[in-house]
Amino acid sequence: MKKHILYLSYIVRHKWFVFIACCRFGIPFRGITHDLSKLLPSEWLPYCRYFYCDANSAKDFDMAWLRHQHRNPHHWQYWVLRMDNGSTVAQPMPRKYVFEMLCDWIGAGRAITGKYEVKEWWQKNRDKMVLHPETRKMVQWLIDGLGWIK
Repeated sequence: MKKHILYLSYIVRHKWFVFIACCRFGIPFRGITHDLSKLLPSEWLPYCRYFYCDANSAKDFDMAWLRHQHRNPHHWQYWVLRMDNGSTVAQPMPRKYVFEMLCDWIGAGRAITGKYEVKEWWQKNRDKMVLHPETRKMVQWLIDGLGWIK
C-alpha cells in the first residue's frame, strides 16, 4: 500500500506543476487531462513496482512506458514512425502537444527536484530525441523564451 501512496503523491505533484505550466502557456485543459493514462492499471502497477518496490521489474515498466508514450501525444516518441526497413521518420508535432511536452518536462523537474531545470535538461537530452525539424525549432524557440524559468 505504501508504494501506491508514494506514487500517488508523485503523480499529484507532477500533475500540479504541469497544470501550472500549462496555464502559463494558455492551455489549462491540457494540464487537466495530462497523463491520465498513468491511472490505468496497465501503467500504474508497473510504475509502482519499478519505482517503489522492485527495480528488477524493468521489463514490465518498459512495456508500461511504451503504452504511456503511445497513448499520450505530448511525448515525442508518439510522433516517430518506424518504417519497415528499420529507419525512423519524425512527424511534426501539433503546437498544443509541443507546449504540453514542454510543460511535462517542467513539471517533472519541479516534482522530482523542486527546481526549474528544463533548460539544462533540454541541453543534455535534445540530441537523443528524434524530432521533426519544425518541432525541434519550436521547442528551442520556446525554451529560449522561457524568461519566467531561471
